[in-house]
Amino acid sequence: MIKVYCYAKCTTCKKALKWLDDNKVEYQLLDIKEEHPDEKTLRQLHKKSGLALRKFFNTSGILYREMELSKKLPEMSED
Repeated sequence: MIKVYCYAKCTTCKKALKWLDDNKVEYQLLDIKEEHPDEKTLRQLHKKSGLALRKFFNTSGILYREMELSKKLPEMSED
């Protein structure tokens, strides 16, 4: 069974859950606002995703914009 970290208001999350349901994939639903993945889990998920760090996170999210992370990201390392 896979773990799915989801934000209830996210349309992409809703589409992903619908796909999983339609394809009868068993999953454990975790509300990302209530059950935050720890650093080790985030690193593992990022590595498995094969995505650039910028693509791994929701860059269109409100918190991302409020914190102006797009300006800070170039100066940040993965550590």
